[in-house]
Amino acid sequence: MKHQMANRNLCFFLILLLGLNQSSVFCWKKDEFRNCNQTPFCKRARALKPGSCSLVADNVAISDGELTAKLISKKQDNQEDESQIKPLILTLSVYQDGIMRLKIDEDPSLDPPKKRFEVADVIVSEFPSKKLWLQRLSTETLGGDASPSSIAYLSEGYEAIIRHEPFEVYVRDRAGNRVVSFNSHGLFDFEQLRQKKEGDDWEERFRGHTDTRPYGPQSISFDVTFYEADFVYGIPEHATNLALKPSRGPGVEESEPYRLFNLDVFEYIHDSPFGIYGSVPFMISHGKSRGTSGFFWLNAAEMQIDVLGSGWDAESGISLPSSQSRIDTFWMSEAGIVDAFFFVGPGPKDAIRQYTSVTGTQAMPQLFSIAYHQCRWNYRDEEDVVNVDSKFDEHDIPYDVLWLDIEHTDGKRYFTWDRVLFPHPEEMQNKLAAKGRHMVTIVDPHIKRDESFQLHKEATQKGYYVKDAGGNDYDGWCWPGSSSYPDTLNPEIRSWWAEKFSFQNYVGSTPSLYIWNDMNEPSVFNGPELTMPRDALHYGGVEHRELHNAYGYYFHMATSDGLVKRGNGKDRPFVLSRALFSGTQRHGAVWTGDNTADWDHLRVSVPMILTLGLTGMSFSGADVGGFFGNPEPELLVRWYQVGAYYPFFRGHAHHDTKRREPWLFGERNTELIRDAIHVRYALLPYFYTLFREANTSGVPVMRPLWMEFPFEEATFGNDEAFMVGNSLLVQGIYTERAKHASVYLPGKQSWYDLITGTAYKGGMSHKIEVSEESIPAFQRAGTIVPRKDRFRRSSTQMANDPYVLVIALNSSQAAEGELYIDDGKSFEFQQGAYIHRPFCVLGRETCIVKPSIISSSR
Repeated sequence: MKHQMANRNLCFFLILLLGLNQSSVFCWKKDEFRNCNQTPFCKRARALKPGSCSLVADNVAISDGELTAKLISKKQDNQEDESQIKPLILTLSVYQDGIMRLKIDEDPSLDPPKKRFEVADVIVSEFPSKKLWLQRLSTETLGGDASPSSIAYLSEGYEAIIRHEPFEVYVRDRAGNRVVSFNSHGLFDFEQLRQKKEGDDWEERFRGHTDTRPYGPQSISFDVTFYEADFVYGIPEHATNLALKPSRGPGVEESEPYRLFNLDVFEYIHDSPFGIYGSVPFMISHGKSRGTSGFFWLNAAEMQIDVLGSGWDAESGISLPSSQSRIDTFWMSEAGIVDAFFFVGPGPKDAIRQYTSVTGTQAMPQLFSIAYHQCRWNYRDEEDVVNVDSKFDEHDIPYDVLWLDIEHTDGKRYFTWDRVLFPHPEEMQNKLAAKGRHMVTIVDPHIKRDESFQLHKEATQKGYYVKDAGGNDYDGWCWPGSSSYPDTLNPEIRSWWAEKFSFQNYVGSTPSLYIWNDMNEPSVFNGPELTMPRDALHYGGVEHRELHNAYGYYFHMATSDGLVKRGNGKDRPFVLSRALFSGTQRHGAVWTGDNTADWDHLRVSVPMILTLGLTGMSFSGADVGGFFGNPEPELLVRWYQVGAYYPFFRGHAHHDTKRREPWLFGERNTELIRDAIHVRYALLPYFYTLFREANTSGVPVMRPLWMEFPFEEATFGNDEAFMVGNSLLVQGIYTERAKHASVYLPGKQSWYDLITGTAYKGGMSHKIEVSEESIPAFQRAGTIVPRKDRFRRSSTQMANDPYVLVIALNSSQAAEGELYIDDGKSFEFQQGAYIHRPFCVLGRETCIVKPSIISSSR
């Protein structure tokens, strides 16, 4: 959610009222944000030519089970030339399941001005134990090189190669074919920290803001090549196609690179490489001939990434294996170190499993949280809450969660209630809980600077706020006015923040209350690009530029931990976050932010959610109906029909929009929306089973078609249809008054229409007649889908209802599926308190495969 004012006159009035000397923070304009040419590190990196890297690998050896080397410049014959790069330290390590890790940093023995930031708390604690200890290196001269290459075992069928001169790192398979490579085009550049000398001007200025940059330029850039790839995907968060389009190269209209920089972007536009609320520097490639591979750069500074069109390097003189097709990419970051992971796949699910073995799998949600949520900025008061809740019952529309936005607080002071509008918060929550329903309230990171506000007073006294470049508590402007921001990089401060969610500290909260973290990019209305200055200071002297993209991640982590502590570690938390980073999936759900009520935003919601799923974040969705604007009834109905299949299903709207609860658009539209929500409730057992799969393997709930059909080229660029698990295919309707839809149904088996049961042949496109009643959705032949078909007012009321198995036989009269059940809320499933039952039908016989673990309590 981004609460923005659409009326320009109102914006102007607020600026005068608040005394701000900037252009409006409420009315977004493109020039509020920097492009590559206005971002010095990006402009410098893009000017590099192939082959400009002069580094060679020296002193290659095995140390502590890892390959180590020094990267030195061939041009270092003039030792007095300070422009020459000082030796860098390279470490290459290998891990189980075909994962290679490459680290490059400054040599600490050369006494750099400070230690460069390494992102902590993202790699899961068990990952280091999967390290394979290298015992020896083999060395050989490859491809006519004058110098040798060192070769290390990676996994069965794969080897890690470090080429000494010119410096290059890559993975190859048993046949000698490359999979992923680093610095094949010689674009690696590493700007080292320096002591400032008289006359050095390192400051950067943008729209009246000055970045002091006390350590000077410190950016890193390099090229990464994916071999036998037809497309690349990933690197959310952008409102664009699933398959990433080239940003420069011959025949390509040059565009901005894909930007990864968490920003509070008002009413973002679709089909744009512009970065919005989240940043996950993980890219995955896929091709018909080889399969899938991946690359992840653990770096939380601003990042820009080019996808390079074929032939971009035609005049470089660099020779790569001509027998292999490839996609080249170029990665640029303002700060940090190289801490990169290479994943060999070869299947789509293999690559995602490998990535989530590093950053973690999706947290197992509570059952209620995957049902329908109703939200608005803002439900006015307790009477409004009661009326909305009762109307859902009156119209026989189930829902599980009612949300309250910032207006429920006392003057935007989080953990408080407006006691005029919400005088009895516990009673209000308990009435919802009596129906099996829950409430979510918002808690943002900006803390009102008010000496009478105990939270601010305590944070100030303890020194818990982020500091400005001068060492004082950073003071920015957000919803409460003058605000400061807790430094959640510090584990001590995260623990302090977590304690604020206890029932004693959060007065008026109950066990059925859960949390929404918004504006945690962080959003700063009067800051550069509406965020925190890059030279602000965090725990350990870390500059904000170094960790910016992970600030919201640490805040989300602390909030999630707080809900676990609140319940004495018994119940799973539910926390929705707008900002996201690698590893966010371990702490809760995310959504795609401030979308708009138009058909283009409905369409782009699908590739945005699919991309998040490819990077491990299964629990994601988009605001149904669009946050901004007033959807026409047809658009709203179509959005509910698609949204019913989102992993996170929430209707939400800006306070300047007309009320849009499901019963406000006439009896027929109410019926259509009710039917869409009923589809979700019927499929809750299937969704919950898929969330368990995501929790154990990382494989997303909502999937691109090519994940299930990796050899069908017709699926590679299709992002208007999607799979829910391996059994259901859904085709959205993204145009008004549509009468037909073209639907490609992959595979050799048939597909059955979910409504009519009509069978359609696989491996071809079908022209499907479309009615207002539903969107095209199909069950794959050979699958079994568990459902619950008794409709209740909430998911908790369905707990003891019978299950229905929908069996779609294939041409061999066979089918298989599974059902996962636990108590829906606690962590006891981690100790084996669950049932995971596979089902199958073989010919005319039904086979029930006994699960490996069954709870003794069931």
